[in-house]
Amino acid sequence: MDACYNRYVMVYTHQQISKVAELLRKRHQEHPGGNLLRSAELKALYDEIKLLKPKDRKSFGQEVNQLRKELASLQTTEKITKSSDIDVTAPFDVNTPATKRPALLSSEKGSQHPLMTELSKVISIFEKMGFESVDSRQIDDDYHMFGSLNFPEGHPARDDYDTFMTSEGLIAPAHTSTMQNRVLKKRKKDLLNGKPIAAVVTGRVFRNEDLDATHEHTFYQVEGVYVDNNVTVGNLMATLKAFLEAYYQRPLEVRTQPFYFPFTEPSFEFALKRPDGSWLELIGCGLIHPNVLKMAGIDPTKYSGFAWGFGFDRLVMMKYGIEDIRHLESGKIEFLRQFK
Repeated sequence: MDACYNRYVMVYTHQQISKVAELLRKRHQEHPGGNLLRSAELKALYDEIKLLKPKDRKSFGQEVNQLRKELASLQTTEKITKSSDIDVTAPFDVNTPATKRPALLSSEKGSQHPLMTELSKVISIFEKMGFESVDSRQIDDDYHMFGSLNFPEGHPARDDYDTFMTSEGLIAPAHTSTMQNRVLKKRKKDLLNGKPIAAVVTGRVFRNEDLDATHEHTFYQVEGVYVDNNVTVGNLMATLKAFLEAYYQRPLEVRTQPFYFPFTEPSFEFALKRPDGSWLELIGCGLIHPNVLKMAGIDPTKYSGFAWGFGFDRLVMMKYGIEDIRHLESGKIEFLRQFK
């Protein structure tokens, strides 16, 4: 037994209790995930108390309670057998052999984060609608963050995307739109073959926000891009409404209002009606600006398209009635266990 385990070993004078203690300790070592406090052996000891003579009940009961405390301590103590530190950033390439990767804690007791569970559902819906799934980046450059999206240098609209930068001039993306130029360039050959460009981009984004119940500095976005012949605003609205109704599994009341984004023209805010009758703006969207298409080498006189982006965390909040967006990034076990 290691030192961590020995701290909780007790000596019991009652032979019956001592035997049960040894049995359950061994069981814990072999199956650390089991619930010892609900074991039949411990329950039998409590039942035994009622059968004893009054003069024997006190000492026997005290030792049974002491055993229960020992078992509780064993279950709440995590044993890490690896002596090396755990690097939670997992700094290795996907092609690194398993034998050369840093040691990580076992995932047997863990569960998938609710955001990842819901994100897989969102991607599945869009894939069934014909969209390809693309991962975003967590570090990018000025061109993909602004230049390729019709933000000229010094344009005041850049101030709305207050994000984090490195001393080398790299940017922690404030939106998944940084992938739009890459998607358009990579897939523009599809247009020549009579196929549309249809992709959804997912990933984390970062902003210098004042934190409150509906704003976080780190959150997930889902970007959509669609380009083809004669694409209209009607196609955009129908696509978004179909997605939302598939995700929430019920008919929804939605509305749009004019807005401004440098990379779409016209631009809209897409809002969803809440159960209390109020409206929540969920999605920024619009027809892709001709300059954005030109930047990707696509002729805007032949092709048109639409794009959208939404904060995915807010969709999950509405689905589960979560009152504060900060819960999703807090790492609070009590909160996360509700979704296991």
